[in-house]
Amino acid sequence: MTNNLLNENYWTTRYLNKSTAWDTGEVTFPIKQYLDQLDNKEINILIPGAGNGYEVIYAFEKGFKIIHILDISFLPLKQFEEACPDFPKAQIHHQNFFEHIGQYDLILEQTFFCSLPPILRSDYVKKMIELLKPNGKLVGVLFGIDFQKEGPPFGGQMKEYRKLFSKEFEIVKLEPCINSIPPRMGTELFFSLRKIQ
Repeated sequence: MTNNLLNENYWTTRYLNKSTAWDTGEVTFPIKQYLDQLDNKEINILIPGAGNGYEVIYAFEKGFKIIHILDISFLPLKQFEEACPDFPKAQIHHQNFFEHIGQYDLILEQTFFCSLPPILRSDYVKKMIELLKPNGKLVGVLFGIDFQKEGPPFGGQMKEYRKLFSKEFEIVKLEPCINSIPPRMGTELFFSLRKIQ
């Protein structure tokens, strides 16, 4: 299963079959409201596993120009380019997240973490640390429940997330999400982490 979830064909097939329950069709409230609070439009932002990139489009239209979209599947990126034709091509990354190279002030988490098998969570943390600049932030939402069926999505609990992230990050915020989209209300945690120097 782990290899499948890092395989482009797996995710492209999910898009082709419209087996994309994570795709809300629009920017989600927690990310939207977080972006609305940011005054500095010059920060360098990455959204990994961004799919059709609704959060990227929203940020780009709000004036964030140094925002990068990354996905392992070409199909959602193609759809993203059609939806946002003025977006800089150099900031579109058709790539495995774990092979990406870059330096970012902010990385936004929106349904990427939950797509990865739990065995890869330590690798996820290490890669995030590698990609973030000094004092860089990792911000977004996580599922705060355990799912009854095998993932993806893969869930978890606040206690285990706190243990996972506290080794490498200062946990600025990790709490129940109060502005989830209705289908996810009561199941998400909002978090803000700062890279420890």
